[in-house]
Amino acid sequence: MRAIFAFAPLLGRLKGPIVLTVLLSLLTLLAGIGLLGLSGWFLTAAALSTLGSAFNIFAPSAGVRGLSFIRILARYGEKLSGHDMTLRLLSDLRAWLFARLFPLVPLARRFGRGDLVSRLLADVEALDTVFLVALGPISTAVLAGAAMTVALALALPGAALVYALLFFAAVLLVPVGLVLASRAVGSEVVAAGAALRQAVLDGVDGHQDLVLFGATGEAAASAATASARLAQARRRLGLRAALASALVQLLAGGALLGTLVAGFAALEAGTIDGPLLAGLLLAVLASFEASAMLVRSATRLAGAAAAADRLQAIASSAPAVAEPAAPLPIPAGGDMRFEAVRFGYDPQHPVLDGLSFAVRSGECVAITGPSGAGKSTIAQLLLRLADPDAGTVRLNGSDLREMAGPELRQRVALMTQDAPVFLDTIRANLRIGRDNADDGALWHVLEAVHLAEFVRGLPGQLDAVVGEAGRTLSAGQARRICLARTLLSRADIVVFDEPTSGLDAETEAAFLAELPELTRGRTAIVITHAVVPETFDRVLELRAGRLAEVRHH
Repeated sequence: MRAIFAFAPLLGRLKGPIVLTVLLSLLTLLAGIGLLGLSGWFLTAAALSTLGSAFNIFAPSAGVRGLSFIRILARYGEKLSGHDMTLRLLSDLRAWLFARLFPLVPLARRFGRGDLVSRLLADVEALDTVFLVALGPISTAVLAGAAMTVALALALPGAALVYALLFFAAVLLVPVGLVLASRAVGSEVVAAGAALRQAVLDGVDGHQDLVLFGATGEAAASAATASARLAQARRRLGLRAALASALVQLLAGGALLGTLVAGFAALEAGTIDGPLLAGLLLAVLASFEASAMLVRSATRLAGAAAAADRLQAIASSAPAVAEPAAPLPIPAGGDMRFEAVRFGYDPQHPVLDGLSFAVRSGECVAITGPSGAGKSTIAQLLLRLADPDAGTVRLNGSDLREMAGPELRQRVALMTQDAPVFLDTIRANLRIGRDNADDGALWHVLEAVHLAEFVRGLPGQLDAVVGEAGRTLSAGQARRICLARTLLSRADIVVFDEPTSGLDAETEAAFLAELPELTRGRTAIVITHAVVPETFDRVLELRAGRLAEVRHH
């Protein structure tokens, strides 16, 4: 539960909508209690009355109608305010989460894809409704129970203590006990949900290979196992909720019985009349509506607590690199140098060992080598997505560890082999490289990558929306959009990590041949498996953690 309270500052920003939602929820519940109590008094009084036509039916009838309208309007207002507040909280939670994920890049070494998707979606959604289905109803129930206790203390004092003890046991002790009893099961539900998402994502991503190699049965069995684990955890959670609901009903029956016994004693003593006793009994029954809702809320709260733990684990994770306490300004230019760099994802098995090389400002250099040699690691070190275990990476003579990360990434741009095209307009996709670029700059870079004619032919041109992951584009067009975005940045150094991945040989050769001209005036480092054109200044080959020059133009 402490993990949930750690998000209190986010709720504090929404205290206005929260207070409004609680007040409207309380008004709804009190109107329901008053409606049932007044109806009980009215019908009983009318049945027992000897006044005939002289009995005033208009005032109680108006009260019943008025309370009905109040309940309807308050419920509508509560839903409107509560969901508005929840959507705002959802936005704040996502912003909070993304702000803490960015320093952890690259994420693949920390979280599995299914686990990451679960944290981004299911865990956030479990928390964004925690007020709407848990904290809000608990607050409302406590206030309504206090109001009902005061009413009983005034009208039927003998029932007030019994009601208060049983009601607050139903709205506080039972939900708290359910949360504690469901904590482990709630964690299991969250973990099993993440495992099922991972199995499904693996099946979707690898569907073609699974079919080709006849492995669909194993994939289906893995998903079925994860699904059965989730179903079993949910059944266990449901069993606890059912037992808690039964206990709440027993407490409600006890409160009703206690009120009835005290009422008979008061009726016999002449301190209360029959219609008022009937109204109080129905009001007591109506007040327990809140307690029944809290059982459902408590099961959600158990899952929310587990989700909060997982999200707080992200917040407490150490960043991949530590920002300098007093960052130094970055000197002008595009000189890059590795000095005796040693790095390994497992320090006992370094990928790079004693790597030293330099790239002068304005050069276009290709780095080749077999898969797993550490070429992409060089790109990560250049962007300071990781720090070397030993040695130094320098930009214009200064150690990257002395530079502020955001400023460094304005000076060094990276295009990866899986650089995405987002489900948005071409304009928005390009402006990721430079958010203040005007249309003239966008068309200029599109001309440079030979996409301008294609974009002019689209409906809306720059405002044309490309499909998710660029599915409305060919592979070559999608790569050129990413290339244009990278070139649009004002970076002095541009790093391309397998930029031709997924392209056919002809498109790949044309793409690489154009890079030296497109990056003229900047330092360009191209990491590739492909045949490197003669237009490159140098070609370096990485083997066994060291670079050797194999061609100099």
